[in-house]
Amino acid sequence: MGLYAQLEIEYDIDIVEDFMNHYSIMCENMEPLIINLNKQENFEENIRELFRIYHNLKSAGGFLKLDPIIKLAALSEDVCEEARTLNGPASEEFIDWLLLISDQFEIYRKDIENDAEYFSMLNPLIIKVPLDLEK
Repeated sequence: MGLYAQLEIEYDIDIVEDFMNHYSIMCENMEPLIINLNKQENFEENIRELFRIYHNLKSAGGFLKLDPIIKLAALSEDVCEEARTLNGPASEEFIDWLLLISDQFEIYRKDIENDAEYFSMLNPLIIKVPLDLEK
């Protein structure tokens, strides 16, 4: 039984569909927010919005017991929490790392949508959290 089928068994279909719709929207919104972190005038608002997205993914993933999403969202949220104390703009290393995060969330979305048996393996480069978040 795949990931989507398991969610359908454990939760009301409306909850699963709402999660997938919101998850897709958040995945679509991540990349433009991340790319624009290199602009001083966008940094504060975009890092705050990314933090909110990761927080929402962690909460929704927690409700549905989707451990890989919870763990990735928690890591992303923690790093963005630190970045929220900075003035920006973001370093290239931080932007590249966030793009890896965005790609991983998209992979997980496809895993669920395609009813994969298991979540795909985490990109090992994500473990290397950047030291310098700001230029």
